[in-house]
Amino acid sequence: MILNKALLIIWTLVAAILLSTPSVRAADEITIGAGEEGGSYYEFGRSICRLIDRKAKSLSCSLLPSTRGDAPDDSLVNLINVNTNAAEIGLARSDWHHFVVTGTGPVKYVSGNLDGIRSLFSIHVQPVTLIVRSDAGIGKLDDLKGKRVNIGRAYSDDRKSVELVLGAKNWTLKDFLLVDELSQADQRLAFCHDRVQAMFYMGSHPDPSISKTVKLCNATLVNVSGAAIDKIVAAKPYLTHTTIAGGTYAGISEPVKTFGSTVTVVSSVDVSEELVYAFVKGVFENLPALKKSHSAFKDLDPAKMVQTGLTAPYHIGAMRYFREKGLR
Repeated sequence: MILNKALLIIWTLVAAILLSTPSVRAADEITIGAGEEGGSYYEFGRSICRLIDRKAKSLSCSLLPSTRGDAPDDSLVNLINVNTNAAEIGLARSDWHHFVVTGTGPVKYVSGNLDGIRSLFSIHVQPVTLIVRSDAGIGKLDDLKGKRVNIGRAYSDDRKSVELVLGAKNWTLKDFLLVDELSQADQRLAFCHDRVQAMFYMGSHPDPSISKTVKLCNATLVNVSGAAIDKIVAAKPYLTHTTIAGGTYAGISEPVKTFGSTVTVVSSVDVSEELVYAFVKGVFENLPALKKSHSAFKDLDPAKMVQTGLTAPYHIGAMRYFREKGLR
């Protein structure tokens, strides 16, 4: 009887200890809000997720594809998902990042704000790219006036590129001989058949469709640079100067100067310091592997990653890592 009582007391103590001691925790799960499946943002997110799954032992990663609906851009969907805690991490282009944090641009008249957004780092500049026919007599940006151009569909990224250039140069659509509003897929056909002499593209490089256009349709790239462009980049903190490296496309050996927006990585103020710290550490301490995972990442530079295109305050977990490494 006494022995049974003693065993009962021992088991009661053991149970109490087990209940009060945290169990060994499995890897923390993070979800990255990416773009629509098959798009560049989705591919960026997938590359980062695979890196985290392989290299960050304390984390596991999954993707949340965007379902755009009536939203004008994947970036906005991802920012909303992060702000509402549907995803811990999100990818957003620097212009949308800036708009939602400052309440300006397309979100100026939208009620509410996304004040929970926090900056982590940036990964890749998406340049404004001007593609011209080699026989069109367009050797510099100013030569575009009086030519046949495609400006992209309304609200598309390509159209936004054109609007930025038009604003910088104080041009209107009347400055061109012909203006088309074709999608990326349709504009290439019009370009190759010489209906249009120039077209704009805003996205990542190298791009297979541009490579094919350069090879098969007598195309080249022209600098989008000069004093007017410098002025607009200086006035808009979400824009940055960049260069498309020579040799990116066959036959174009010289670097092409231009500007663009940056794909940024964000989180929410509600995500724990430890989780963000582990995520940022997993990325920055495995940059060589990330660079090999996607052609757009080959020139990643930690010094630029911690400052380019970031409008929201830094997450405390990211800042902790950056200070440890002397990056901020």
